[in-house]
Amino acid sequence: MTSWMQPPRLRGGEDDNTRRVTWLELFYDLVFVVAVSQVAHNLSQDVSLKGFVGFVVLFVPLWWAWIGATLYANRFDTDTVIRRVLMGVQMLAIAALAINVHHGLDDSSSGFALSYAAARIVLVLEYLWAGWCIPTVRGLTTHYSIGFAIAVAFWIISTFVPVPLRFAFWGLGLAVDFATPLTAQRHQAAVPPHLEHLPERFGLFTIIVLGEAIIAVVNGVSEMKWSGISAFSAIFGFVVAFSLWWVYFDNVDGSSIRAIKTSGRLRVFQFWFYSHLPLVIGIAAAGIGVEHVILNKDGTLLTDSERWLICGSVALCFLSLAVLHRTGIIFKCKARTKHRLAAAGVLFIVAIAGATLPAVLIIAITAAVCAIEVGLDLYQGRPAITPQSA
Repeated sequence: MTSWMQPPRLRGGEDDNTRRVTWLELFYDLVFVVAVSQVAHNLSQDVSLKGFVGFVVLFVPLWWAWIGATLYANRFDTDTVIRRVLMGVQMLAIAALAINVHHGLDDSSSGFALSYAAARIVLVLEYLWAGWCIPTVRGLTTHYSIGFAIAVAFWIISTFVPVPLRFAFWGLGLAVDFATPLTAQRHQAAVPPHLEHLPERFGLFTIIVLGEAIIAVVNGVSEMKWSGISAFSAIFGFVVAFSLWWVYFDNVDGSSIRAIKTSGRLRVFQFWFYSHLPLVIGIAAAGIGVEHVILNKDGTLLTDSERWLICGSVALCFLSLAVLHRTGIIFKCKARTKHRLAAAGVLFIVAIAGATLPAVLIIAITAAVCAIEVGLDLYQGRPAITPQSA
């Protein structure tokens, strides 16, 4: 930290290629650990299609708030007193959002909306300040400020209308939020992102949701008496989380977004962060599915909703990974794309036809599918060619 009011500076220059995640960014992530945990708890209390939809409705704004702060810091982060205070205000807003999650679709929906709006207002102010201080980026910062401010207005207006109309305004706000970067390509070309910084940041959020899967295993075991079946279920649940970590992080190299430097394909950069949303949703939901399997009484069957939660969420992870492989967002490989699709197919079959299978067998099959994916990656190895040419 060098001063109180040092203006934002544009990151990503030739002298900034070794930039790493800052301590402030890591501290900022901590509040999202809590918030993700609270959203996951909501799903755990209502394992049903309605509960899953509600989980997604609450998870997406949380994720997008993290994306907004991350992409601002990626371009304009400066370690000053004012910047730290603004990040602290954002953290308070996310903490308030987490507090309002439990009844975020009914009694606390107004509090949830206002908390999200508060976090986004801080982001709008930061973009306005960056544009004021750096005239060359004013096109981008003005576009973002206007788009995000319109979205904030929808969220604030939603607090004055009843449920369920309130959620329609949420949808409008998120639509504007998501569309704003997509409609700013001509400005983004003049202000490219700091490409070496992004894979590390997105990897850290993936670690956050994977951590929820580990917490789910611990919670499941701690809330019941030990038995052989519950112990095996816990081990299989850990294998699922460990395997998902393996197949994601062993294939992340950032080559696709680094290619922007030579190709100028900004849509690759945009696809980078949008395509991670179904993956992190699947990982977070998978943790709750594992917890319910462990809590299942010996000899009883999972409900249809519980079976679909564990199998469907892990299948969603593999479908997302297949897209990431096929498009080159992570290690571009047609074989691994087919492997991920096959794994998702097997899990969907188990979800459809596994009504008579014991819970421990369901989680065992899921863990086996995940472990096989790791084994196939190890068998295939990494070719000598670059990921972009695979």
